[in-house]
Amino acid sequence: MPITLPATLPAYDVLSREGVMVMSDTRAAKQDIRPIKIALLNLMPKKIQTENQFARLIGATPLQIDFRLIRMSEHQTKNTAAEHMEAFYKPFQEIRENGEKFDGLIITGAPVEHLPFEEVTYWDELRQVFDWTQTHVHSTFGVCWGGMAMIHHFHGVQKHLLDHKAFGCFRHRNLAPASPYLRGFSDDVLIPVSRWTEIRQSEIDAIPGLQTLLGSTEVGPCLVEDAGHRALYIFNHFEYDTGTLKEEYDRDIEAGKPIAVPVNYFPGDDPTQRPTNRWRSHAHLLYGNWINEIYQSTPYDLAQIGTDAA
Repeated sequence: MPITLPATLPAYDVLSREGVMVMSDTRAAKQDIRPIKIALLNLMPKKIQTENQFARLIGATPLQIDFRLIRMSEHQTKNTAAEHMEAFYKPFQEIRENGEKFDGLIITGAPVEHLPFEEVTYWDELRQVFDWTQTHVHSTFGVCWGGMAMIHHFHGVQKHLLDHKAFGCFRHRNLAPASPYLRGFSDDVLIPVSRWTEIRQSEIDAIPGLQTLLGSTEVGPCLVEDAGHRALYIFNHFEYDTGTLKEEYDRDIEAGKPIAVPVNYFPGDDPTQRPTNRWRSHAHLLYGNWINEIYQSTPYDLAQIGTDAA
């Protein structure tokens, strides 16, 4: 939660420059309180596992969160019970027809990165989602393939196939310490990575309005802010549980697929050892900072979301 101080107090500017959550007393006096409405567009096959991962992160703040689950309208999943989907998920077309608006939307990754975007079966509807966010969502967070798809849709940035899977825990540099999304972040951050594709920094640099906040010399850009579309794109996996990379490794080994031991994950790179989680605190920081930015800037009246864009 932000600390409320008079805007004229010297500490206000000092703490603001240091990245401390500060809100002016005049702004705080004008705020009413309501639950923050955040939706998860879940494109992953294991719906429940993904729900738990993101709910754990966005539910860790003192704010009341109204958490909603969305699915693509026509795409069916074979990995989650139909009863679960019927009980807890709303198809996007129903959400759109009802005119619902959200303070925040998370769009997950999907196991389709080997396909060109245009060959994904639900690509046309997903493009509708991206455009809909501009008038119905205050802030959107695209994760892994979801982030790659968003930055491609809005800016034409391409994803590029790697000659081997980027797999493991990689060091990333904090490239924007003053960013409100990186409050409390260390200069050096460990982040789980699991992908066969990459977004290249040179292509991001060529587009005005995009800023890379976290990046790695080994696996490239990680977290990109797109202020013009009120969006963040993250290409790696802060949300992963301690054992998620191990599950992926064991799955590929059992299937006889060629897979390297995930880098810097198991103690001594020994897959018989129990992995340790060294990214959890930064995961909570990032999503907590994102929610705080939503809280401070979203309209109290949900109907006002996106009206400037409209």
